[in-house]
Amino acid sequence: MAEIHEIILRPLVTERSAIAEATQNTYVFQVGENANKHEIKAAVESFFSVKVEDVRTVRVRGKFRRFGRFYGKRSNWKKAYVKLASGHSINFFEA
Repeated sequence: MAEIHEIILRPLVTERSAIAEATQNTYVFQVGENANKHEIKAAVESFFSVKVEDVRTVRVRGKFRRFGRFYGKRSNWKKAYVKLASGHSINFFEA
């Protein structure tokens, strides 16, 4: 099993993820390309001390972009939707 910092790269805090957090108790993370659902569940449970109910993953394809006068492609990446059990929550903005 990989290290936690190789599995969970960062939380994705967007308007859509905030709505999912408020309504469905679901948090969104950018995860490593090779991380599977079992590793993601174990990493979130151990790092945040919460109970995970469900994990859904999505591979996001990189966009083709223009960088000055050159064309290139952004990297592909993977994100995970992690649903927590009722009564559990994660606070990213603790003081």
